[in-house]
Order: sequence, then C-alpha cells, then structure tokens
Amino acid sequence: MRQHVNPLSKNFDEIESIPSLIEMFDDSNFPLHLDIGSASGEFLFDLALSNKNWNYLGIEIREKLVKTAKTKVQEREMKNLYFIFGNANKIVNKFYGEFINNNLKSISFNFPDPWFKKKHHKRRVIQPGLVNILSKTMQKNSLIFVKTDVKDLFDYMDYTISSNFDFEIIEQTDLNYSESFNPNKVQTNREKYAIANELDIYERVYIKI
Repeated sequence: MRQHVNPLSKNFDEIESIPSLIEMFDDSNFPLHLDIGSASGEFLFDLALSNKNWNYLGIEIREKLVKTAKTKVQEREMKNLYFIFGNANKIVNKFYGEFINNNLKSISFNFPDPWFKKKHHKRRVIQPGLVNILSKTMQKNSLIFVKTDVKDLFDYMDYTISSNFDFEIIEQTDLNYSESFNPNKVQTNREKYAIANELDIYERVYIKI
C-alpha cells in the first residue's frame, strides 16, 4: 500500500544540512547512485550489500522510514549506503552541488506515488523544474531510470523527461548492466508485488547527452 505524504506541505520547507560525500561514505570516490523515493530502503540495502564498489544514496519523504533505514545502516556497519529525509525536489534544488558531481552515475525513480487526480499532479516527484536542474548538473552519459506499474504516471514521467533536450531514451538492450548500479537486477518490493499480481510494469532509461 502506498502511504500518501503531500510533498508540498510546509512541513518540508525546512531542509536539514546535507553532509559531504566524504562524511557519508567510506570511499567517496566510488561511483554514486541516487534513489529518489527510497521508502524503507530494502532495495538499496540489497544493492549495497551485493555491489560494494558503488555508493548508494536514498532520499525519502517519510521520516519514520528514513530513521529506521539509518538505524539499520549503523547496525550493519555499512559504509556505502546513506539515507536523507525530505522533499527530493527541494533537496536537489538546494544541495545538488553536494552530491550531483562527477561521481553521480545514475538516478532511479522506482514506483513513485502516482497522485492520480489531475489537480495533484504537481505533487508527483518528477517535475519539469527537477529535470531542468538534473539536465544542468548531471554529467554526460549519466542515466535516469524510471519504473512504475501505473501507465498514466509513466506517460507523465516520460513526457516530462523527454521534453528536456538534454536527455534521450536509451534502449535497455544497449545498457551494460554488469557495469551499472544494479548488476544483479535486484527488484524493489513493489516490483515483486507487481510481478506476483501480474501487473504491467512500465520502465525506461534516459541518458544525459
């Protein structure tokens, strides 16, 4: 079940300071993957454990989930995984220079809240402003992955990203997964649910040109 949290609420106006990559990770020179809407973080835990030559950073708007994830990171003494609480659009807008740099190789948006009503589309995480920031700051050949089981949301995300001329679609058959953030093609909990219930899954990869 998706838990609705209004990202436009004033509760998210204030943003905590973001530590540097050196403070987040044991080796800040590893390639970095950013997962926006990381939920409880199980997807990133699986990735970080199986792919220790990458750093993983999750942004999640539900504070309780972030606190739980951070506790697990400390308990497991993981050095290539970090979580941030807050509205991703505002965090990236204010602190993009802290982690969108040469190390950032890819960003994923996995099954974000669809906000079905048209008047609520402005609450969707992928917005033209966010894509514009990413287009100006992401390095050439870095990637954006989107995945959802809601066709309307997929069409919305695809239009929003494709409308920016700095990104173009890359066929997944041309993608070398062994060198990506997800070499073992780990699935999120929502993806497992969608597969088990025979729901259609829509996904696309964009490359910064």
